This record gives sequence, C-alpha cells and structure tokens, in this order.
Amino acid sequence: MEDASYAVVAQQVDVTSRVSVAALADAAAALGPVAQVVNTAGLSPNMASVDKVLAVDLYGTAVVFEEFGRVIAPGGAGLVVSSMAGHMGERLCADVEQALATTPADDLLALPCLSIKAVPNSMVGYIVAKRANILRVQAEAIRWGACGARVNAISPGIIATPLAQHELNSPIGDGYRAMIAASPAGRMAPPDEIAIAASFLLGPDAGFITGSELLIDGGVIAAMRAGLLGLLGLPG
Repeated sequence: MEDASYAVVAQQVDVTSRVSVAALADAAAALGPVAQVVNTAGLSPNMASVDKVLAVDLYGTAVVFEEFGRVIAPGGAGLVVSSMAGHMGERLCADVEQALATTPADDLLALPCLSIKAVPNSMVGYIVAKRANILRVQAEAIRWGACGARVNAISPGIIATPLAQHELNSPIGDGYRAMIAASPAGRMAPPDEIAIAASFLLGPDAGFITGSELLIDGGVIAAMRAGLLGLLGLPG
C-alpha cells in the first residue's frame, strides 16, 4: 500500500485479546476521527481447533465491534467480512440467536450453546461463529447508531485467495469444487468484487444501510436451498 502512495501505520493485533484490540482502537483514534473500520480476521475449520475458531471468528468479531464502537466518529461505518457459512446448517432457536447477538463479548464463550457438546468440531464452530457475526451486526447497529455511525456485514462465498486455495487443497476440497460447479455463477470471485461491495457499504451512498448483511456467494446458498447440493455443513 505504501508503494501505491498510501500513508500506512501498521500495528500487530490479536483479536482474541481485548487489550490488543483496545490498543488498536485507541491508536486509530489518536491519528484522527475513525471514519471506517473493516474486520477481516478469521480462521477456517481446517486451520485451527474449535476453541480457536470460536475465539477468533466469534469472540474476536464481538470485541472489535465493542472496542471500535466507542471510538467510531459520527457518520462513520464499520464492516465485518464474514462468510456464507452463516447461512448453512439449521436455523438456531430464538433464545440462542438472541444470546449470540447481545451477550457481552467477554461472556460469549461461556454460553451453553457454545459448549463442546453443542459445538463438537471446528466445522460446526465456524458455521455458528459466522451466523453469530450476522446477528451481532444487527444488535450492534443500535449501539453504533447512538454514535451516529453504521455497521454492516459481508458474507462472501468462495473467493480466489490463498485461504481458499488452502481449502481447495484440503480434504474438503472436492466439496468446494462441487459448490462452485452447482452455483449459478459457476466460478470463484476475485477479491476485487468483495472490495467493491465493501467500499459501497462503507461509503456515503450506503448511508441508509445499517444492521444489514450482504451475501456475495455466486448463488451457492441458493443452490443448496434448491437441493442441488448435499453439502450443508461445509464452510464458505
């Protein structure tokens, strides 16, 4: 980015540490009004254990919302890049969804719905975490709105990134290829297509959009719901 003439200030962050995320939020605020926040941190099921997936993908997202919610400038916007996996699996019951949406971040991982019995492996943990991201955005929109700011989510499908290549080369790679083949788009997407959507949601043309989630998956979820895929439970 510096080679492209952007002014860049880098800071190492661990989203599973509130102290680390708070330090980043404070450092950002010290540079000037915090106008835009994008959270892309995440682990796939093949990259980590269930507890680590939940810590990064679920708890980490909630902490970023909470810490940047206290420094976001009026008129600012936040965005979490989640996953189409939030649309996979069976719909959670209302009380579980309410708990995932509104429980303070530091109490999230102690919820009964996230116990080892309820979330037995990384795949289930990933799907639950991504569903929670969508729910969290809806709840955080109220808190961010009190500051005059907006917050939304993007749920990408299979994007041509090193992470996607890692998954394609993993034991579930055939499942990924089947999802691509069955989808109406019939392809993966380049990262630029996600960036364009992110730019819109963060910008002034999306000023009436908050608490929303944009599914960008080439129609994979549509194919699943049409019965063209028997792959419910695979991550996006």
